[in-house]
Formats: sequence, structure tokens, C-alpha cells
Amino acid sequence: MYDNVLSPISIGGVEVPNRVVRTAHATGYNAGEMSDRCIHYHLARAKGEVGLTILEIMGVHPSSPGSFLGFMPSIVEGHKRLMDALSPYEMKVFQQLWHAGHGTNPMDGSAPWAPSDVPGLLSEDVPRAMSKLQIDEIVEAFAQSARHCKQAGLHGVEVHAAHGYLVQQFLSANSNVREDDYGGSLENRMRFLMEVMRAVYAEAEDGFAVGLRLSDDLVNFGVGVEENSAVVDALMAEGITDFVNMSLGNYQSFPKFIGGMHEPVGYELDTAVPVGQHSKVPVIVTGRYRTLEEVEQVIRRGDADMVGMNRATIADPDLVVKTIEGREDEIRPCIACNQGCLGQLMDRIGVGCAVNAAAGFEEQLGDDKLDKVESPKKILVIGGGPSGMEAARVAALRGHHVTLAEAMADLGGTLVYAAMAPTRQQFNDFVHWAETAVYAAGVNVRLSTYVTEEDLAEMAPDHIVLATGAEPRVDGVQLSHPGEPFEGEGLRHVISTNELFADPKIEATNALVVDETGHYEALAAAEFLISKGASVTFVTRHYSVAPRMEGPHMIEPFLERMADKPFTFHERARVLKVDGQSAVIKSIHDGPETSVNADLVVHVSLNRPRDELVPTIEESGIPYSFVGDAMSPRFLVAAIASGNSIGRTI
Repeated sequence: MYDNVLSPISIGGVEVPNRVVRTAHATGYNAGEMSDRCIHYHLARAKGEVGLTILEIMGVHPSSPGSFLGFMPSIVEGHKRLMDALSPYEMKVFQQLWHAGHGTNPMDGSAPWAPSDVPGLLSEDVPRAMSKLQIDEIVEAFAQSARHCKQAGLHGVEVHAAHGYLVQQFLSANSNVREDDYGGSLENRMRFLMEVMRAVYAEAEDGFAVGLRLSDDLVNFGVGVEENSAVVDALMAEGITDFVNMSLGNYQSFPKFIGGMHEPVGYELDTAVPVGQHSKVPVIVTGRYRTLEEVEQVIRRGDADMVGMNRATIADPDLVVKTIEGREDEIRPCIACNQGCLGQLMDRIGVGCAVNAAAGFEEQLGDDKLDKVESPKKILVIGGGPSGMEAARVAALRGHHVTLAEAMADLGGTLVYAAMAPTRQQFNDFVHWAETAVYAAGVNVRLSTYVTEEDLAEMAPDHIVLATGAEPRVDGVQLSHPGEPFEGEGLRHVISTNELFADPKIEATNALVVDETGHYEALAAAEFLISKGASVTFVTRHYSVAPRMEGPHMIEPFLERMADKPFTFHERARVLKVDGQSAVIKSIHDGPETSVNADLVVHVSLNRPRDELVPTIEESGIPYSFVGDAMSPRFLVAAIASGNSIGRTI
């Protein structure tokens, strides 16, 4: 069934055991040299039988420091430690070589180096156009970093010529306005890229691969299929690349780097396949692939030779080996929420995973690190949402006798509601996995069970885990003016998001969504209402629409979907009163009042933990713990992490 994806492939003399690739992605684990945390992160995926990993950015020159400092001789020792750790496994390791150009500042605080004095979106400083001597210096820096990678025992390198960084800046007419041999015609704009590739390839030998990454930047007059195809043609003519890795986007189209669950599987193929057809060497593509079945189809069609599966193998490092062993149902699914991986990275926490609490902590966590208990306890978990299911699963795997009581007829908690919103259906994938895993771990699941004082006495647990979630506060309170709840908060047409998704009969012509959280919940409510035919006015006290979703790259795609929809928003605003037909809003900084139509009001509040059982439990003397929203109403990453932690420590 997986004959193509599980077959080996040769890249520049490097024998890769299968077609699954982990393309270069920032982790936030390193500060110039290889960290132990990064080693264990990659080691887990090597054990899981990934075919190829491309390490995150190596800055080749002090004018562009990166996760790794390739210009420092000391880099060799750290990378050797990684290769020694990985040596028992077949996974091959390449290193991405990188220069950000106008996207970063040099280590000495001087102006960014770039093709021209055209600013980028990442650095606030206007760059200086590179001289010919500086161009030559950077070309040699790429070669030097490749030498260091060889000395460390890596299997190859990849030149980063995508995503709006220096090499692509030279290639793009938007950022390259030079009038010398490196600017003007496409041939001239390609010159720097070709010089870098020649210099790096000169370091290659049989058994050490050299390739590059390209992307369509999706910007008018930028780098598209035509320019990338010309690059591949030139490289093929000179025979100076062993593979081509296709990606998508730059910082003007940032959400396309790492498409969320709104993107279809394979969403990058339209711009990747036409370029890849020019290649005589293996082509890598990516684009939200989650299963080997999806990868198999890509290779069988001839669209690519290898496929990137970064987030899928963050969610489950053992994805490949579980598939080989026929255990596909056990694979923890990536839901492309981007909250634990990209969101935490942008918050400078380091890459994690919303559904896999062990991601980034492989040395300490992971199901393979669970210690069996010497004296099993009777554990009662009250609440079958994501945190409750995770706590029950982990505790049961450790050997405890676990009962999970859920008041509703199904497991899943509020994720069931979240999955009802447009483009959010894949939350159901995790609910299905968690439910299956809970039963497989031997948990005694009791549905439609509301735990009472009598139940506690009958069950006589040794420990109680409260995963009872949180109660929406539909009280009209807005934190910009906490002492002034909006008038009319008690009217029947003022509801919570739970009520909105739970009742399919709710209708509206003009809906008002009042957002306190700054997360995706309010966006989901707005899009859901619009899908049912309502016009939506969105009011938030925050400085932008759902700012907590900037890191996961969910805002721009949402606003693009709303561009031709009846959706208007008011930032830094609050609601003064509602009456069933209209609402009065104004700036949180005062100013004129505005009246809008509103026959339905959805108040997305910061919820209140459900803890009504606590007095009864404390009277009984039974030890207890909180997880998920019952501890503090937060979001999926925290819910899973807290459930996992309690399951490990009881």
C-alpha cells in the first residue's frame, strides 16, 4: 500500500531510507550552537523512522546570525554530538544554509546587508546595498558553512533561496533594483544564487548532497513559477544541485509558510509541480500532509519524489513506524491549529504541540518515558474534554485504575463545538484519536454521568481529577471598563458561544460578536453566523482582531475569507447597551457613540472555572487536582499539557 513512500531514494549519493522529509523549521531551542533539547527532538523522529531531516537555519555570516552560527568553527562540535546521537538510526540529516538579507540586523548592530536599499518587513532598519566585495564574502561564507557541516558528519546541505531571504531578495525585482551585473534582467538577478550554488557544490563529493529551497513568493512582480523554473533550468544545465525543495510564500504572504487547517492538503502543489517538472534531480514538496497515504498519492502521481511532514511528525514522532506496523489508528493527528508549534515559537517559548505535550520535551516526556506505578490507585476523572481524556489516558497507561465520568452523551467537551465552525472540522480528528486512546488504555468510561456526592461515596476513589471545564460569563462585563457591563446583558438574545453552537435553531439577521479573549473563539462564532446567513458586527477591546492568533497565522486567512462577506469590525471598542434589535458601541478611549443593528449578541467572555464539586470533595478528604479549564480557562495547548502533567504525577 505504501510502496512508493517507503522506498529508498538516492540524493547526491546519499541513500535516504524513505520519502518522508522533515523540512527545515525553526525550533527556538538553539542559541547559535546545537542544544541538548534539539538533539532529543530530532532523535525522537529518527527513532520513529523519518527518512530525512533538514536542520533549521544556519546563519552563514555575522551579518545574519541564525539558530546555528555556521561561520563559527565551534559549530562543528555541537553538530557532531547530534550525529553521534543519531548514528544508530537510518535517518539522514542535511543542514539549511541561510542569510536573511534585509530581514535581520548584523551582530555588530550595523545596517542589514541586502541587494539594494529596499527595506524588508522583519527589520526596522533600511539596508545598505551590498558591494561586490561583500557579495564575494557572502558567497565564500556559504561555502565555509558547508565545509563545517561536512566536518561534523552531516549528509548534506540546502541553500535557502526562498521565503524572501537574501538569495531570493537578489532574485526578486521587488527587492533587487541594482543596475550592475547582479540586477536588471532575470539572468543578472540569478547571478548571486548561481555563484552561491557553485561555491557550495564545489564542497560536495559523492555521499554529501547539495540542494536548494525555492518558493513562489505570491507577490506581484516578485518570484513566481517562471523565475523559479528558470533557476532550476540553469542549475540542471550546470549540474550543480542534487535536489530541489519547493515551498511557498514570503513575509508578504507569511501565513502560506505554514498553512493552518483552513488550507487543503497539498495546497502548495499548484506552484511547486510546474517548477519541479524542470528538475532532473529529486524534488521535495510540502503542504500540510498528515498521513503516509496522502504522501503515497503525491509520489504515485509523479508530483514529487519526497514530501515534507513537519507538523505531522511533531504531533506524533512515530508516525512512520506506526504506519509500517499497521497501527495507523494509534497515530496522534496533527490538526494544523498552529497553536503549539508556530504560536509558541512566535511567543519565544520554543516549538511545542497542542495535541502532543511531549513535543520539545522528548528527553523528559513522551509515552515511552511513562513510569509504571508500584501501587495503582483508583482515579476518578470528572469531565471528558481534551484535558480530562489526556489525564485519564496517561494515568491508565501508568497502571492506575481510571474511571472517566462525562456528563454529556459524548466525549470531547467544547472541542465538539469548536469543530462546528467553518474550516475547524479537524478538531474532530483529535477528539476521535483521544477517545480511541482512552478506551485502548483501559479507562472505564461513563457517559451521560453527572457526578454527585452519592457517586463519590459509591466510587470511593483515591484521587479525583476535576476536568469539569468552565462556564461562560454572559454578564456584559468588558475588561476595558469592568465596572460598566453593557445594558441588556440579561436579555434572551445575549448568548455564549456554547449556546450558539449547541442550538442549531438559533438564527440571526444582524449579529453582534463581542470578543474579550482575543483568541479564535470569537472569529469562529462570527464565521459560523455568516455561514448561516447573518451579517456580523465584531467588537473587541483589543488593538486588533484576535491578536492572540497572530502567532499561529490565523488572522490574515480569516480576514481574506471575510473580504466579500457581511463582516465589519471595531477594534479598541466596547458595547454600551443592547435591546434586542440594536446595539450602541463606542471607542474604549471615549468618542462618539455608534448604533448598529443587532438582533443576536454573542458575548465571548473569559470564562469561569466550574468548581462546584470542590466543597463536597474537600469534605470527603479525597485528594484532588484541577486540569484544563477547570484549573484556569485557557486553550487547547494548556489543556492537553495540564492533563498530561497530572496523569504523570498522580
